[in-house]
Amino acid sequence: MSDVQNQIAQTIKESPIVLFVKGTPEMPQCGFSKGVMDLFEDIGVPFKTVDVLSDPAIRDGIKRFTNWPTIPQIFIRGQFVGGFDIIRDLYEKGELKEMVKDIPRNP
Repeated sequence: MSDVQNQIAQTIKESPIVLFVKGTPEMPQCGFSKGVMDLFEDIGVPFKTVDVLSDPAIRDGIKRFTNWPTIPQIFIRGQFVGGFDIIRDLYEKGELKEMVKDIPRNP
């Protein structure tokens, strides 16, 4: 595994919810990235973001890591869940909230 792949694996291991997105929560650079951050904000569960635009190696590396061609990419408890459409669908069905119910909420 390359250094970038190891870095990605370590990041995913360190936080229960990791969003690989374009931009930051304060300044999203993509509507789909903003969308996934908004959904997790609405649920009120903490998440870590990784701005793929700030590091081309991570941007390319995450796509190889998951074999998924688009950003955002969402991991819950170390498992790749998918991108915006999948997360939105889970959210609308109430399944996303169920998946993260035991993760401590923001105060």
